Amino acid sequence: MNAELSDCLRTIFPGALETDAATRAVYGYDNSRREAMPDAVVFPSTHEQVVSLVRACRAHQTPLVARGRGTNTTGASVPVEGGIVASFERMNRILAIDPANRLAVVEPGALNADLQAALRPHGLFWPPDPTSAPYCTIGGNLACNAGGPRAVKYGATRDNVLALRAVAGTGEDFRCGTPTTKGAAGYDLTRLLIGSEGTLAVVTEATLKLTPLPRATRTLRATYTNIEAAAAAVARIMAQPSTPSALEFLDSESLRLARARGGDAVPDAGALLLIEADGDENALGAAVDAISTAARGEGLIALTGASTADDVAALWAARRALSPALRTLSPKKINEDVVVPVSRIPALVAAMRDLSQRYALPIVCFGHAGNGNVHVNLLPRDEAELARAEECLREVFAVVIRLDGTLSGEHGIGLAKRDFMALAVDASALALMRRVKSAFDPDGILNPGKLLPPP
Repeated sequence: MNAELSDCLRTIFPGALETDAATRAVYGYDNSRREAMPDAVVFPSTHEQVVSLVRACRAHQTPLVARGRGTNTTGASVPVEGGIVASFERMNRILAIDPANRLAVVEPGALNADLQAALRPHGLFWPPDPTSAPYCTIGGNLACNAGGPRAVKYGATRDNVLALRAVAGTGEDFRCGTPTTKGAAGYDLTRLLIGSEGTLAVVTEATLKLTPLPRATRTLRATYTNIEAAAAAVARIMAQPSTPSALEFLDSESLRLARARGGDAVPDAGALLLIEADGDENALGAAVDAISTAARGEGLIALTGASTADDVAALWAARRALSPALRTLSPKKINEDVVVPVSRIPALVAAMRDLSQRYALPIVCFGHAGNGNVHVNLLPRDEAELARAEECLREVFAVVIRLDGTLSGEHGIGLAKRDFMALAVDASALALMRRVKSAFDPDGILNPGKLLPPP
């Protein structure tokens, strides 16, 4: 970082600029285990500071990476070209909660869990609920279009944002969207920015669409003899009219690991579906009956309702602990959150089993089966298996694309999947994406090297 830019940043961020190596290292990695050293870290607290920051970085042709809490698993917040990391942990206010219009206005550094806690007394919630909800930020949720179990009924981040305030890579600040649930005034820049991983603009404020908390919830547990039977049940459940509020899928190895965390609340079976239905108490019984009927079929071992709140909590805690638990088995695990049409889940599961045998490599599948978002975990335990896993990964993506699926449902692309984008997006569409990037960020300073592969 040159002296002129350093002086400029000290003026913009008095007491909120760090250049020592220890601090820079802390902000140079994310949950992907990738890391790179930025030249400096700044801590914005106002929109005006972000405008000045982007303009300064553009004037000095310096990369700028916006960062939440680093929970991303694809390397999307790693400053691979150095430059400046802007950590939004101090820009974390909930600016407004408007129950009458079912919206909240928040800064990007607000934690997902803090927002949910603030909304609860109003009888409202914001649907995105990733596993990292206790410590991930709204800005990070926006960056990768986060989802979670409830996305099957309530949608992912992109479906639950009304408007944004942001700063483009040109240094221009702008607002897009409207605080209404309907709007048809021009291009939908709000949805374009969500999932763009900070490569188009830096978001400084978000107007979120809220949903009333359900009056009642029922949780079902269905166990099956094998993974194929469970996958077929998912297709049946999603083909009937009553949409579950969560439909989670665990294979036998996932269950073994979950039992280690959740004890006897997690059954020993070939596969499990964790099914949740919510709504008005008077109508919920019929919905549960319809879902239960669809869950029954060949390979079903048992279908039961969770008997106590503690049983429900234990099941969900074990499910949410799965991804961290897999790191204990394989510190270099490769976790892909692929998506296929729900009717193709059985074919995906069968293909992953074939790849596991062919590459002599453990592959564990679980995830948000209700919308076809299956987490395929390749678990290399030594260098030989790691080499095979990297070779296997391209075949995993090839299978997904062949089944009319895509590379990511909620983790994003970042660095990890950037070079596979051409499998999922045709050449003309990629060219259009690059032109969109150029319009927002003509000098390529915003989160360079992410999402789009080199032309």
